[in-house]
Formats: sequence, C-alpha cells, structure tokens
Amino acid sequence: MARDYYETLGVSRDADKEEIKQAYRRLARKYHPDVNKESGAEERFKEINRAYEVLSEPEVRARYDRFGEAGVSGAAAAGAGFQDMGDMGGFADIFESIFSGFAGAPGGQPQQRRRGGPVRGDDLRLDLKLDFREAVFGGEKEIRISHLETCEVCNGSGAKSGTRPRTCSTCSGSGQVRRVTRTPFGSFTQVSTCPTCDGSGTVVEDKCDACDGKGANQVTKKLKINVPAGVDNGTRLRISQEGDAGQRNGPPGDLYVYLFVNEDEEFHREGININSEIKISYLQAILGCRLEVNTVDGPVELIIPSGTQPNTVMKLENRGVPRLGNPVSRGDHLLTVLIDIPTKIIPEERELLEKLAKIKGDRTGKGGFDGFIGNLFKS
Repeated sequence: MARDYYETLGVSRDADKEEIKQAYRRLARKYHPDVNKESGAEERFKEINRAYEVLSEPEVRARYDRFGEAGVSGAAAAGAGFQDMGDMGGFADIFESIFSGFAGAPGGQPQQRRRGGPVRGDDLRLDLKLDFREAVFGGEKEIRISHLETCEVCNGSGAKSGTRPRTCSTCSGSGQVRRVTRTPFGSFTQVSTCPTCDGSGTVVEDKCDACDGKGANQVTKKLKINVPAGVDNGTRLRISQEGDAGQRNGPPGDLYVYLFVNEDEEFHREGININSEIKISYLQAILGCRLEVNTVDGPVELIIPSGTQPNTVMKLENRGVPRLGNPVSRGDHLLTVLIDIPTKIIPEERELLEKLAKIKGDRTGKGGFDGFIGNLFKS
C-alpha cells in the first residue's frame, strides 16, 4: 500500500495550504539530492514531491482524501524532476533558506502555535473486507466502529456540572512554557508543553463523573456507508467527522475505511477487466456452438466460432468492472477458451474420427488418427 502523503509531509489531515507548503519547503531543503548525499535521500525527495503535488491541488487532494492512491493515479507524475520545484522558485531559494539562518538561532524568535485553543480529534482507521461483486458494483455496507464522543454531561469540558475549568496558572492559559538561556553567542528560547495542564491551558479541579474529567467517552456505534462501484484492494474511503471527538470544542477527526477484496473462485480482476476461463469439447471447437457463460452481471450467451483454437481469448465488451468515479464506463470480460480433448473414446467415435482423418488427409506427414487429432488442436 502506498505511503500516506500527510505522513510523508508530516502534517495533519486538516492542514491548510500554507502549512503544506511550509512542510514541503522544509523537507525539500533537507532531502534535495544536491544537498543531501545520504543513501535514500533521492527516493525520499521523490516521495515528498509526489505528496506535495497531490495535496497542494484542492481537487486532487479531495479525491485522495476520499479514495486514497486509487483516486489520484495519474493525477500527478510520481517523482517530479529535480529541476521542477513548483512554486519554490528553484533550488536557489532552497539553498538561500538553508544558509540564511535557522529557527531558534541567536536572537531568533520562533513562532509557536497556541495550544490552548480547540484541538481536532484523531482520525481513525477501519479495514473492511468486500466480496468480489461488492467491489465491482458497490453498494451500502453497515460497519461498527468504536470512537470517542464528546461527553453529553459536561459538553466536553471535563468539569463537574456547575463548575468549569480554570486557567492554568503555570502557563497563563497558553499551554506552553518558555525558558530563555543566555550564552556568549546570544539568547536561546526553548518552548515546551506546560507540565501542569499538559498543553490544554486549563486545569479541571472537579472532574465530571460521567467521563472522569476526560471530556469524552468511548462509544461503539453502527454506521451505514456507501461503497462506490469499482473499488479495489487498498482503496480508502473517508467518512467525515466519524473519528474521535475533538478537545475544547475542536472538530472531530475523520474515519478512514480501507477496503480489501476477497478473491473469487471463477473471476479474476486485472485493472477494470475481468478474466475467466471456459472449457468446451473438441467437437464444439470444431463445429462451433452457442454457450451460456457466467459474468458478474449474470448468464450471457457466447458464440463459439467453428475452428476455435485452444487458449483463444474472447471478449465480452462492457461486462467488466466500472471505472472508479465514472461507473458508466466499464472494462471488458475476457474469456480464455480451454478445449477438453478426451483421453478415451468409444469405438463408434473413433471410427467416425478415423474416417474424417482419411478424408482430410494428414497435413503434417504423420498419417493416422493420432496425428490428425494431435495437430488439429496444436496451439
């Protein structure tokens, strides 16, 4: 399965465009092959470029959030060339950024995000198995999940009814503490999470009995989700706001459902095409016939032309898998013809076949019934 692009850039799933751009600049500076000569740096740089190409375009990013890699295949070429740095202004800007100073350098004032505000809930993952036909045609599925929901008694505050959290006196509600270290080269500011409130900016003195002061409870619930037609192994569906509840009135995370398709005994998928085999007798191959064959849509009549050879592939158009995101467009069903040549025949059959062999003659120079039958079905 392809690596998660948000993890590649080290950003959250609700990161805005500017956060994604900053993360890309930082990682591109670190792993650009002109700067980093370590083994694996070039491959890492390609992954970073691919992730940015997908996440920097809103429409492509939306498809990726819903379907994963399957929704953006071909949307952006993986591993962009090293000279194409998008909106970074070329390698000169990267090189300048590397040597123009670092966050936290003497006299520097690194920017820190305030941690006392709303915090988005965690995203959750669920693996779901589908039957072959469920993946082909999609449909509604019921799933069961366990996630954190905001406590209804305290409305997520974690405080007992009639009370409320107080502002942390250690960090004055910022959720962070700063320590300044002075050296002969200047002052360095170190920022860390407040140890008293653990970064929340508030302290609960009287805890809610319903949630033990956590502000949320673990709840198991059923959900009905729509599986699009044409999904395949590794397709990822995003169910908005069904992840864990956020903290301090923050929005809930999302639920990501990863799909895995069970193999079918008769049908095998290759892209949007379906492959299967059909076995016919040698007489049907010689004379031709009409047969009923199985497809994912049900039985379909297939015409076998006379003289059909072993391993002939016959195509049933538009009987394959719907294209993901465009179910009107479907692949084909490809049937490989296998011919069943009997090892034993009754005397009457042998007599008739020998007469046929005598009429046809031995085209290979090997007379007799065995030579005739053997060469008739030579693939």
